[in-house]
Amino acid sequence: MVAHTSEPMEAMYMAVMTVDVLPPNAEGTIAPQEILTFLARLRLLQGVPFNNIVPDTELLPNESIRFFYLDRAWTDAIVQGALSVATGNTIERAQLERLYPQIEKEIDEAERQVRAPGGEPALTGEAGLVTGFLMRSAAVAGWPGMHVRAYSQPPAGSATEVFPESHPSRIKLLRLERLSPAVLLCLFDGLPKVLHIEEPRQGLQFGYNLHAGRRGSYSATVPARNVRSAEYVNAAGVEQDDPNDAAQIPVRFRRKAPGVLDLTNTARNFADEAATSMNLDGKVDGAEFAMQMIRFPYRQIFAQDAGTTATQNDAFKPSLGDVTARYTAELKARIERS
Repeated sequence: MVAHTSEPMEAMYMAVMTVDVLPPNAEGTIAPQEILTFLARLRLLQGVPFNNIVPDTELLPNESIRFFYLDRAWTDAIVQGALSVATGNTIERAQLERLYPQIEKEIDEAERQVRAPGGEPALTGEAGLVTGFLMRSAAVAGWPGMHVRAYSQPPAGSATEVFPESHPSRIKLLRLERLSPAVLLCLFDGLPKVLHIEEPRQGLQFGYNLHAGRRGSYSATVPARNVRSAEYVNAAGVEQDDPNDAAQIPVRFRRKAPGVLDLTNTARNFADEAATSMNLDGKVDGAEFAMQMIRFPYRQIFAQDAGTTATQNDAFKPSLGDVTARYTAELKARIERS
């Protein structure tokens, strides 16, 4: 048996420890671009098992949406774990530890380039706060092309206006993906003040507003439009930005045929509303009828400020009260049984 001293190993270890960073490769980064892209996608939760994101079904019940902050310490630990697979000894792990701050900066750049919307400038710089939401709803399955837009400030303009991602108030989307037919995951590059979730605008849509009445009855209306300008108008003929402020024209249905429009009587109601500027003789052509029935895609709005038109305030504050109460009750029952 030949005895060896530890001096060569110690010299090698000291040589590794004196290296601050590796020289950049042809792409100007320490890590190859393929590796950076993989790690960036991993930090955006791609490839992470769903039960690690939502550990209990009570956290995401049917027809619900849950907002969250993405813990950077957690996602950085995932990346470090993936990088550690390539290390086989303490020397390699020590070198990786010294290189990781620079690799992390490179992953920040790659993370913002995973999703590159057409015609929009690419994000650069150090990655910041990441927020997002999970939604489980039949709407996700019914409208696969659902639009999601987040704003740092309530957008000023028409209620139907859409601002591109290059707009100063828009917050960039880092990831928007259906994890299953009814579950949608979305990640934002920042903290939104206002969130719009909207039906897709691929085609022309017609419809009416349904109102619940007594004893299971329903009524339907459409907001009045001036057929000359296509703008919403109230009973006095004054244009309105919000369709809820417009005159509401009743829609008629055929007897014993729920959901089937009575076109004749509905058209007469349109013509009887003076604010629509339709034919005064009661005759309504197809274009005028379509003008009244057209509707913009439905938009659900979430906001943090009570002064913003929204359906939910403080949307980005997580709440686990119901799940905690259930677990506490189960734990108490187990203790009593034991």
